[in-house]
Formats: sequence, C-alpha cells, structure tokens
Amino acid sequence: MVSTASVSLMSLGSLWDEVSGTQPDPDLWVIVATLVAAAAVVVPQAPWRLARNAITIAHEGGHGLVALLTGRTLTGIRLHSDTSGLTVSRGKPTGIGMILTAAAGYTAPPLLGLGGAALLGAGRITLLLWLATALLLAVLVMIRNAYGAVSVLVTGGTFVLVSWLTGPQVQAAFAYAVVWFLLLGGVRPAFELQSKRAHGGAGDSDADQLSRLTHVPAGLWLFLFHAVSLSSLLGGGRWLLGL
Repeated sequence: MVSTASVSLMSLGSLWDEVSGTQPDPDLWVIVATLVAAAAVVVPQAPWRLARNAITIAHEGGHGLVALLTGRTLTGIRLHSDTSGLTVSRGKPTGIGMILTAAAGYTAPPLLGLGGAALLGAGRITLLLWLATALLLAVLVMIRNAYGAVSVLVTGGTFVLVSWLTGPQVQAAFAYAVVWFLLLGGVRPAFELQSKRAHGGAGDSDADQLSRLTHVPAGLWLFLFHAVSLSSLLGGGRWLLGL
C-alpha cells in the first residue's frame, strides 16, 4: 500500500518536474506578434499611462529587494494612481547599501526582462510564470496602501489565471508578451526622467539622490539607466528572437 506521504512526495515531484521542465518555443510569428503588442502598449501615451503601473511595481520591487540584500530594513512600498511609487527602508543613510538601493529602481524592469528572456530562450516558460507570481507575492506582502495592493493583486492574479487555466500556447504567448513589455517598458522611464529634469522637474529623482550620495553628476546616473535598459533590450531581444 502506498502511503499518503509517498503520494504527496510523488505529487510534489511531478509538480516540480512540470515547473522546472522545458516547453517548446512558440512559432516565430507569435514571438513577433507579442513584440508588436508590447510596443503598442509602451509607445502610445494612452495605454502607457495605465500599463506603466506594472513597470512601477518592478521599479519599487527592485528598490525593496536590493534594500533587503544589502542589510537594510524594508519598511514598506506604496504605489500611487499617477504611476509613481515610494519604497521606504531604514538603515545607514549613506554608503554602498544605500547607493545600490537607489540605483535598483530604474534598472530593475529591464534586468527582469533580460532574466525573463534568458529563461524563455532556454524554454523555461512555466518556470518564468511561477517565478513572476512568487515575486509579485513578495511585493504584495510589503505594500502599505490600498491602491498598491489592488495593483499587485490584479497583476499577480493575471499570472495565476494564465498559469492554471490556459494551455501551453496561451502561456507561451503571455510569457513572451510580458518579457517584451519589461524590455521595452524598461527603456521609456529613463527618457521620461531625462525630459522632466530638462524642464526643471523631478528634482528628487533617483538620479539626483544618487548624485548626492556619490557626488557623481545626475546625468551620469541617467546614462547608466539608459545603458542598462538599452543593453537589456538588445540582449534580451536577441534571445527571444533566437538570433
């Protein structure tokens, strides 16, 4: 007789094999179509105004994750309806930990996109969906306002529904669309910040905070944000297109 524990272990083993296994790549036309769909969301102002909330989740999540990794105490994350956000952490107000935490915001979305492209290039579609859900759950725990909680719940719920209720082809198309969105959407915020600073706005932006922390001009930090986002787009795009 097979014990309940043995059945549970076999079930967990099967689940792990499914999550960590590889899935076939979608057809090239699907990959190109998801690229076009992501661009249609990122480039025009109207859809971008709404979709930018997802980039803000990644941005603030990047601040929070690096704050924890550098030994800071993460107090909470707030997301606002104007697509801005705030991550509060306690610790030494200067030093490498604070610098890395401040630098993580604008670099997080494109680097997440690059990591996602690497997973998709290796055929790990299911693993990507599950990791994304886990990261969103981790962000949700630290959210401290109602709008932020709803934003993360809707985003995370979408991943859960796609992971559990759709077939492999839909999951693949969704995963590619998400990664293209992170890669393309990771480029635009740095240009928006540059435009605001050129018109005298965003005086307390991440780039300006980094400038005060390091005595390096904010423009050089903006250059870093551009370099990371554009390099991630080029590298991730090559992986996604199989070049």
